[in-house]
Amino acid sequence: MSAPVAVVTGASRGAGAGIATALGSHGATVYVTGRTEKSGEAALPGTIYETVERVNAAGGQGIAVRVDHGDDQQVAALFDQIRDEHGRVDILVNNAAIIRDEMMGRTKFWEEPLNVIDTLDVGVRSSYIATVMAAPLMLPQRKGLVVFTSSSGSVHYAFGPAYGVPKAAVDKMAADMAVDFEEFSICAVSIWMGSLLTDRVRTIIASNPKKFGHILDTAETPELTGHVIWALFNDPDVMDASGRTLIGAELADRYGITDEQGRQPPSYRTMFDVHPHSQYAHKMR
Repeated sequence: MSAPVAVVTGASRGAGAGIATALGSHGATVYVTGRTEKSGEAALPGTIYETVERVNAAGGQGIAVRVDHGDDQQVAALFDQIRDEHGRVDILVNNAAIIRDEMMGRTKFWEEPLNVIDTLDVGVRSSYIATVMAAPLMLPQRKGLVVFTSSSGSVHYAFGPAYGVPKAAVDKMAADMAVDFEEFSICAVSIWMGSLLTDRVRTIIASNPKKFGHILDTAETPELTGHVIWALFNDPDVMDASGRTLIGAELADRYGITDEQGRQPPSYRTMFDVHPHSQYAHKMR
């Protein structure tokens, strides 16, 4: 069988870049989407081409596609390209989101610019659109995995509504999409990532190890989520997880996956007594 085809949205840097790299390390073909093509175009370092280089170096095949996930036509063109080149999608990771600096501060929501709520467009709506367009490339195989990257901010206060509401929304989206996907054996889940050791966070830690070094005790690399996604995709009982919101650290422990230097990041359930909400079984059509 040819290598599984994965799509990771919002993969110029951060969580998406790490997830794409990890999937590449397992030999996957990974479509890497994002808006940044050249260094300096964004406030943070990282481009889709740099991520592709990482995917290739890890052992996979990376394919960079410049996509603004706020533009439905660009998203449609992405999946048209995938249909022409590979004819299918096996794994879709919905990670694209707009995160503005103003929403991450210690301000009240009414003190922030209105555009912080654009997370409902590139974050929630974009994940819905990508999944709608990926579905026809997944259904014929009667196997597939759709992942929404999320966080515990869906069930507790974290930075404010512009951050928390989209997290809760994608958790719910996974649950509802799983109902429609069930007869096709396509699994839809939302995965809570912990505090992430992105390049930005590593730079902060390096600037003052004494002050910020403690972050290393509980944070996880973005790659960990990618390895967890791969394990879930290959789990013969994957459909048992469909519709659920899962904690990445707990999945890593279940599958025997360790992070860099053999670390086992703790679950938010253990640290803060925070856990995902469960869906009721009742269905309305």
